[in-house]
Amino acid sequence: MDIAPASTRDVEWCAQLMAASEPWITLRRDLPGCRDALARPGTELFVARDDGQPVGFVLVAPYGMAASPYLASIAVAPEARGHGVGSELLRFTERRFADREHLFLLVSSFNDRAHALYERHGYARVGELKDFIVAGASEIILHKRLA
Repeated sequence: MDIAPASTRDVEWCAQLMAASEPWITLRRDLPGCRDALARPGTELFVARDDGQPVGFVLVAPYGMAASPYLASIAVAPEARGHGVGSELLRFTERRFADREHLFLLVSSFNDRAHALYERHGYARVGELKDFIVAGASEIILHKRLA
């Protein structure tokens, strides 16, 4: 698997993947909203490829939370789920920012599969934003010490 900065053409693939996937469906982020999120200033978008085909992506804000890297979004194509793509994207992000000490992310309270992935990789809950985006759901703040 190869992970590299996204090309202009990749951005649309990433936006379509987001718009058709959880948690963004429940969070009511439509395709234009996904495009906007991926183009947010101060973020870096990387795409994972298997045999040249995109299979997932990670969007990171290098100075996103408390001046530490913030993993803003991660997604894996449906056909690639359960094959280690999400884990590889996490490891890539951790290596890229290893000298920064901390990495933060949010995970929706209803996104059990993602929460389990982050726990397996050593992320710990440090806070909760109740009713932050969707009434009745929380965004869980997770943290991992990298250094």
